Parts: sequence; C-alpha cells; structure tokens
Amino acid sequence: MSGATERLSRGTGTLYGVGLGPGDPELITLKAARLIEAADVIAYHSARHGRSIARGVAARHLRGDQVEEPLVYPLTVETTDHPGGYQGAIDDFYAASADKLATHLDAGRDVVLLCEGDPLFYGSYMHMHQRLAGRYRTEVVPGVTSVSAAAAVLGRPLVEGEEILTVLPGTLPPEVLAERLAGTDSAAVLKLGRTFEKVRKALTDAGRLDDALYVERATWETQRTGPLSDVDPDTVPYFSLALLPSKLAAERTRSAATAAAAPDRVGEVVVVGLGPAGRTWLTPEAQEALAWADDLVGYGPYLDRVPPNPRQRRHSSGNRVEAERAALALDLARAGSRVAVVSSGDPGVFAMASAVLEVADDPRWADVPVRVVPGLTAAQAVASKAGAPLGHDFCTVSLSDRLKPWSTVAARLAAAAAADFVIAIYNPASKSRRQQLAAAKELLLAHRDAGTPVVIGRDVGGPGESIEIVRLADLDTATVDMRCLLIVGSSRTRVVERPDGTRRVFTPRHYPAS
Repeated sequence: MSGATERLSRGTGTLYGVGLGPGDPELITLKAARLIEAADVIAYHSARHGRSIARGVAARHLRGDQVEEPLVYPLTVETTDHPGGYQGAIDDFYAASADKLATHLDAGRDVVLLCEGDPLFYGSYMHMHQRLAGRYRTEVVPGVTSVSAAAAVLGRPLVEGEEILTVLPGTLPPEVLAERLAGTDSAAVLKLGRTFEKVRKALTDAGRLDDALYVERATWETQRTGPLSDVDPDTVPYFSLALLPSKLAAERTRSAATAAAAPDRVGEVVVVGLGPAGRTWLTPEAQEALAWADDLVGYGPYLDRVPPNPRQRRHSSGNRVEAERAALALDLARAGSRVAVVSSGDPGVFAMASAVLEVADDPRWADVPVRVVPGLTAAQAVASKAGAPLGHDFCTVSLSDRLKPWSTVAARLAAAAAADFVIAIYNPASKSRRQQLAAAKELLLAHRDAGTPVVIGRDVGGPGESIEIVRLADLDTATVDMRCLLIVGSSRTRVVERPDGTRRVFTPRHYPAS
C-alpha cells in the first residue's frame, strides 16, 4: 500500500467543496443541501467584517449545532506590508486555512466548504483542494455558475450551434481583453468592480460595446441588468459581469420579430390525424404538428382529446359543418396563423383532409399551404385487437348516406362482397340511421357464408373498449352504433381458438386459384 493510499484509508473525514450557485438559495442543488445538512463542520470564506455571502445563501440548511469555521481573508485589495507582497499574503492565508480544515479532517470530521457559484469556476475552494486533495478524500459538488445565471436572468442564449464562448477575468490587460473579445462569438467578462472602465474600453476597442449587457448580482433580490454602455462605473460591485450573448440567437430573434410584424405573412393549415383514441396512439409527427400550432380547429369531442395549452386558441364546432370548419382554418392561416385541424383516426380516411383540400381549391385560399399528417386508422386499430383480419386484400366502406345516396353505398358493398374482399365498415349506424346496417347485412349474406367472421370493435383505445367476434348471420344490428367499426371477413378469414381461451381472427396471405 502506498503512503498516499494508506493516509486516505485512515479514519479521516471527507472534504466537500460545495457549489451554492449564484445567490438565490432555491438554486442550491439537492445534493448540496443534503451534504450541508449532514456535515460536522461548515467552512466558508468571509471578509474581515465577518459577513459571508456563502453562509447567507446556505443558512436555511445549517442545523445550528455544527462547528463553523470562518476563513477570513486578510485583505481584499492588492496592498499589503507583507514581505512577499499581495501574493505572499494570500498564499500564507490559504496555507493557514488548509491547516485549519486538516485539523478537523484528521479528527474524522467531514468538512463542507461553501463556495458561491461553482467550486472549480474561479472559486475560492480550489485553493483548498490543491492543498488537501492529495491527503484526504475530497468531493466537489458543482453549482450553477454566474455566467449561466446571467444568461438566464437576461433570457438570452449564451451560444448555439458551433459558436465559441470565451470567459475572461476583467483583471486581464486591456489590450488582451480587446483582442479576445474581438475574436470570439460570445463572451463573459467576470470580476468587474474596479476593472469596469477598463473592460468597457476593451469592448469599445473590439467594436462590441453595443452588444454588451451588464448583469449585477444575478438571481439576487437586488439584481440589476441593462446595456453595459449605460452603467455608471462608480456603482459597479465585484459581483457583476459583462455578457456578449449568442450572435446567432440575436439574429434569429430579430428575424422572427420582423416576420411576425409583416402584415402579409401567410401561415399554414396542417390536417392532423389523432389516431383512434388517446395520446399513446398519436404519432410523433402529429404531436409535433399540434405543439407547433397557434390555432386548433376541430369537431368538439376530437378537439377535447388535445391537452389544453393557454398559448393556443381553440375553435370547436359540430359534426356536420366540415366545410365551414375548413374555411375557418384557411382564413386563420391566410391571416398568418399556424393552424392544426384535428381529425380522429387518419384525416384522409372519411375525415377532414378531403374537406379542407376541397374548400382550399377556391381561389381565395390559393396561397395558403395545406399539408396532411397521417394517423392510425380505426380499421387498423380494431384489426390489431382482433388479430390480423386485414392480412389480405381489403376495402373500406362507409354506410353513411349523408353525402352519397344509399343506392351507391349498396352497389359498392355488393361489389366488394362479390369480389371476396375483407370489408371494414365505417359509420355503421347512428341514432337516426338504423336501417342501413340491416340492409347491408342482407347484401353481404347474398355473397358470404352465414359463418363468415365479423369483428365488432367498439371504442378501441378508449375506456369502453370491447372486441366481439360473431358469425355474419348472428350479427345483432341493434347493438351497433357510431362508436363501432365492423370488419367482415372474406371466404378465407379464419377464427382460431387459443389455449388460453382467447380467439384470434386472421386472413391468410395466400388465395387459391379460381
């Protein structure tokens, strides 16, 4: 065992360098709070007046019975009568402070050294770490930096894409500051206070003063922000910084503002398929389209399936005003809005996509873009719950005669039955339309065996979901309504009884030669 390993294995305490963040106590991390509350010794730096910013930030997490070890700086400006000058004085202070903490660590006491911001980002903790890490167990708990806090309170991105962020201490020579500021995309200059006028001149020389923002005591109750060019140098404290935010983000914000203000901006209509039920049936593309929208337009019950967002306007309407609904969406888009027209299932299957495109064919809306986002169809959903009844050729037929005569429906249904298609039947019955399904059953029995499997799917994906498999001859039309979708098998469709008692329906992929 090496000497260093042997020393670390003894019953010594652990030194924790704990970052407290920029000043708001609510920005202390959960881990930092836990370690502070559990520590034997709480150490912190302070000026000669005895007050410690770090202790004030952490105060609510101190138990009251912990040993407190203030590490009081001997000086705060670079003037001293120490024979080694400022650096000699500060080195002696750090050495004495490390000895204080080592005494506790040797006695087996865990020490938390509080540090504003992040311990290893211009933090005082690093001087203790350099002196003690090789002798004792150490752990550093990161904190929110002043740079991150400044960007947050300004609401301005620091960098994006491939931009370069440069962090500089204000104590650098002015010519070095100017050179670095001129050659970077974004920058933060820390430690202002007495260096403020030098930093402002460097920003001016670099041609960046107009972009520079000032942040003082970010996240504190006394925080101050504004254009750096407007700041009085005599009012600038040490805890302040200059920030040059992301150029790309600023340009994008200006472009967006210009576009939003343009009176001739044209939006877009997106017809979105919600699938047969809740969010789990929604495609990622549909979710993105809904989140993108300014206005949501749709039949009330379908619109209710989209979670409310106070940013969005919702336009609900009845079930029989598809053309009016489409015209409203197109008008909103022509005025510059991003509009999502919601539709159950797939919008192109007996739904709103056709209605919107038909209305959009009017020259009034010739310049309004329209696109369709597909969704999972009711037929697919019911088929998946029953097995694979759509495994071979199939067709879909709506029994509604509201937009086409019943004679057309009957002729198409008879032709599909004669061709031995599996048939998915939409809109089988409603409160006012009961006779069509009974007539359809008779048409089908003219071409199909009485034992042909029929899948009755009700409210698939919803709370009232049920799947029933019956013989065509036994189909009880009185129990079917608009919440149902029927799948009528072909001559090849089979029902299989599983060992667990469940029944599965499938249509083989192969069809015999005639």
